[in-house]
This record gives sequence, C-alpha cells and structure tokens, in this order.
Amino acid sequence: MQTLTVALGERSYPIHVGEGLLGIAGEWLPQARSARVVVVTNPTVASLHLETLRAGLSRAGIGHDTVLVPDGEAHKDWSTLNAIHSRLIELGAERSTLLMALGGGVIGDLAGFAAATYRRGMPLVQLPTTLLAQVDSSVGGKTAINHPLGKNMIGAFYQPSTVVIDTATLATLPEREYAAGLGEVIKYGAACDASLFSWLESALEPLIAREANAVTQAIVASCSIKAAIVAADERETGARAVLNFGHTFGHAIEAATGYDGSWLHGEAVAAGMVFAAELSVRAARLPVSDSLRLRALVERAGLRKRAPALDAERYLTLMARDKKVEAGAMRFVLLEELGRAALHGDISRADIVATLAAHTA
Repeated sequence: MQTLTVALGERSYPIHVGEGLLGIAGEWLPQARSARVVVVTNPTVASLHLETLRAGLSRAGIGHDTVLVPDGEAHKDWSTLNAIHSRLIELGAERSTLLMALGGGVIGDLAGFAAATYRRGMPLVQLPTTLLAQVDSSVGGKTAINHPLGKNMIGAFYQPSTVVIDTATLATLPEREYAAGLGEVIKYGAACDASLFSWLESALEPLIAREANAVTQAIVASCSIKAAIVAADERETGARAVLNFGHTFGHAIEAATGYDGSWLHGEAVAAGMVFAAELSVRAARLPVSDSLRLRALVERAGLRKRAPALDAERYLTLMARDKKVEAGAMRFVLLEELGRAALHGDISRADIVATLAAHTA
C-alpha cells in the first residue's frame, strides 16, 4: 500500500493506493473499529465489490448498513440525494456515523454531498471503483448533484477523512469506462506535467492493457498532482482551476445530451481537451504540434475527439453556465504549452465559434 497526503492542516487526510484494500478495512480504518458505517453504492457496484468490503468491515468488528441508489449520471439529482437522506434518518444514523462512498464518480459526488448536508456534516470515506474516480473525483472534496440546466451546479466542498483506492476493482471495469478514466489521466499530463504526458505517450499500451505497474504509476502520479493543487487552493479560487482543462466544453456536451449515458464524463472531457487545445492555438499561442500530440494521444486511448453537432448558440449558452464564468464573461483553461495551463478570460467569440465548427460532427 502506498500512501499520499492531502495537506489541509487539521483536515489533512491520506490517500491509500494498493491492491485488495477493500477486504482489509481494519488496516486503514483503525479509528473506526467501534464505529458505525453506512455504505452508499449502486446495484452494479454492489454485485461486484460490496461483499468484499462487508467482509473486511466484519473482520474489523465494524457494524455496517447499506444504502442502494440507482446507477447512472441521470440519477445524480435531488431525488436520489433526498432518498439517501431519508434512508440515513430511517437507520438512525448519527453525526458520528461514517459514510462510505463505494463506486464511481456519481456515487462519490452523491454520497459526498449527503455527508456534507446530513446533520450538517458526517465523516466520509471515498472508496472509488472506477479509474476516473480513483485519479480525480474522489480526491479534493468536490461534491455535487446535477441540475437539468447544468452539470454539478448544486453542491459543496466537503473533504473526506480518507480515500482508499483498491486497484483490484479495475479488473471488473468495462472497457469503455476504463478508457473514460484515461481521459482524466491525460488531462493531468496535458495541463500540469509535461513529463507525465510524455510518459503516457510511451506507456499508453501497457496502461490500456491494465498492467499493474503502469496503472499504479498513473494513479499515484495523478493523485500526487491533484493533492498538491488542492492543498494550495482548496476552494478553486486560483490554481485549482487548471484541473478543469477540457471541462467547460465537456460539461456542455453532457448537459446537451441530458446525462443519458451516450457520453461518459471522461469521454466528454477528452473531446473538451481537443476543443480547448485548438482554442489554445488560436488564443494562447499553443504550438500546433502540441495540439496535434494531444489529439493523437486521445485517439490512441480510444476516446472520441469530436462532439455532437449542435447549433453553436446552444453550446455557447451551456458554456455560459460554467462555474468559471466571472462578471458574465466566459473563462477557459487553455494550454500555453503541454504541461502548463492557465485560465484565460479574453477569448473572442469568433475564436470560440470557429473552434466549435472544427470540433463538432
């Protein structure tokens, strides 16, 4: 087991990475031996991993209950959040009860928001089971639900007490879900670390094949980058915005398609990165060669690089609801070179529309 730390003073917490961690809960939750746990998950994840976790909790003498919620981004809404709250009340969960989020990004966001709001806050452990959640959404304390008019529009910053990444869960992940997670790994290299991007170019095949060493290296590298940025800018008032590279357009794709599963989050982010790289060539002097390298890596990872063909005004409307909008002006995370991104707010409408025309089909 490798352990990283998100350094937030008294609210610092560990990220444990290793194989088989769900089954040894007592080793990473020693403080909870006499505590009560409620696990939030969905039927798909429960059928694959819940019994392993329950066995680990039982061996550690930790009492536990389970809350099942529907599977899919379409259910990351008020109705499902309220159902979690209702079940916690029915179970008599207390403020000290430990909530565990077992699943991908949807479960992590939902359970995290439930933990932030139930009795004004209860302890949270993130147990991500998808590559995307392991490298990104489980770390950093962003919790949210979607609104029909925009993704993640309602939520809170609420840090977990622990993140436990069991790499064994990736063996059961469908190929498309795994590829979507690679989109977020590519994001870290493109926006934050040129050496990671170069490593991905050389090691993509073993990573796609899920070779253990390559997978662990990608997870640890991604989490290390995110932990450092979150420690410096927990509430996204400055440096943390670079982690949204590809997300302004990516979130617009998801909202436009109604969260119907036709586009996974990582797929939308990948298309968003290609869009943002092209916009970076036009507006941030990114070398064309860097944009082409990013496009090539996205294609090699099996991810889509072109978005649904919608009217430009529709995309502009959706992007105008992005959380980075300030004083009514859209701001984009653009690449100045591979490995270095920055927030730009002086992008012309003509450049945005031309880039949309080039990257929608």
